[in-house]
Amino acid sequence: MKKLGFGLMRLPVTDPENGASIDMEKLRDMVDLFLERGYTYFDTAYMYHDHQSEIAIREALVKRHPRDSFTLTTKLPTMMLTEPGDQERIFEEQRQKCGVEFFDYYLLHNLNRRNYETAERLDSFGFLRGLKEEGKIRHIGFSFHDNAQMLDTILTAHPETEFVQLQVNYLDWESERVQSRLCYETAVRHGKKVIIMEPVKGGALAKLPEEAEGLLKTADPEASIASWAVRFAASLPQVHVVLSGMSSMEQLMDNTSFMTDFVPLTQEEKAMLERCADIINNYTAVPCTACRYCTEGCPMGIDIPNIFSMYNAHMKAELLHSWGDKSKESYREYITEHHKASDCVQCRQCEGACPQHLPVVKLLRDVAAELEN
Repeated sequence: MKKLGFGLMRLPVTDPENGASIDMEKLRDMVDLFLERGYTYFDTAYMYHDHQSEIAIREALVKRHPRDSFTLTTKLPTMMLTEPGDQERIFEEQRQKCGVEFFDYYLLHNLNRRNYETAERLDSFGFLRGLKEEGKIRHIGFSFHDNAQMLDTILTAHPETEFVQLQVNYLDWESERVQSRLCYETAVRHGKKVIIMEPVKGGALAKLPEEAEGLLKTADPEASIASWAVRFAASLPQVHVVLSGMSSMEQLMDNTSFMTDFVPLTQEEKAMLERCADIINNYTAVPCTACRYCTEGCPMGIDIPNIFSMYNAHMKAELLHSWGDKSKESYREYITEHHKASDCVQCRQCEGACPQHLPVVKLLRDVAAELEN
């Protein structure tokens, strides 16, 4: 199997304000080209695109291509489980939505300390083992968003795990919060396959500060900025698949072009990306990937990722002393029709859901102080 996977989290949409408005015509074309170029791995989840991603891949892929021509992965949402019956109900719903008899890979979604406690209480690993024995899934794993010590605890307790899905990219590689390198090394030490998510950090590594882009364009004028991030993840020796959440045909064509005859990064190129990471960190106020896990349970309906994006644009402009910056005006216009940062009631459900472990409540206060006053 080729090392690039199609992540179905950021699909093309007809309405940018509506995640459920998936552009099916574009998605069908993208799926067809992905398979035509020899790639087979598709990754979805229960809540992606307002719970429509699994249905979309049934229509674009499952109904239109032989079952043995693709690999389909989805996830059991541990953050939505309250009682044992939830697991069977959601799994059967997923099989209906995806239109399959079995999943090639099935994950416990978003394990961290809190969600792992839920998984242990409900014996979720036992539930997955039972599904595998029944032939309803073929491989057991989990996606993970916590520190390396917690990952070691889970893998030690559950050696039946066959693979781990980790957030790995060159910006988070040495991050004390995300711990990409330490988590990767922990999974390798336990002998597990590694599947990479967020190699481009939600698109943040596709458009860089001018100084960083200059380094990459000098090294290879023809390579896209995003390709460096995907190649970084794919160059790790124990990586089984690198997922890319492709939103357009152009992104898909780019990714499949340089991954077809994949060339790992050299030591010099890795050192260059370390320099890029240093530059990016100097410009980024909030390292949000816009995964939108935080928004589902927000009692005030605050579009946290969008607000953080506007805040980052403003803070970057401030750092660069950009004349004519309109980011503050754009924010004030936005909040005439949407909830603002200061509407936060500090319930902190967003912080429990955030894969990046961001102090969301504090950051929203920072946004309000900077953009609302």
